[in-house]
Amino acid sequence: MTRALIGVACALALAGTAASAATVPRGPVSITLPGDAGFAFKPGPGVIAAQTYCLSCHSSAYVSTQPTLSRAQWTAEVAKMRSPYGATIPDDQVATLVEYLTTQYGKP
Repeated sequence: MTRALIGVACALALAGTAASAATVPRGPVSITLPGDAGFAFKPGPGVIAAQTYCLSCHSSAYVSTQPTLSRAQWTAEVAKMRSPYGATIPDDQVATLVEYLTTQYGKP
């Protein structure tokens, strides 16, 4: 019984491999992303830092639709983006970015 199940599993795996090989595109492929759906960072001091450092990985919609975070939480988020995620936010821009995010998208 076990050999029969293994045989069926192997047959299905091979069939799946053959089917996926048949659907490989043979030319250039492109996709269109949905964009920011009309979202933009709120204007204010620090918006340039947000545009410079956040938009390199995220859309403004992604940042704008986060839960309302405290200053400590935004500080932790920026630290997380820098390490382990490797965002290239210079040390001298961290406070500006945290202040902007807290003021525009945070809670006191």
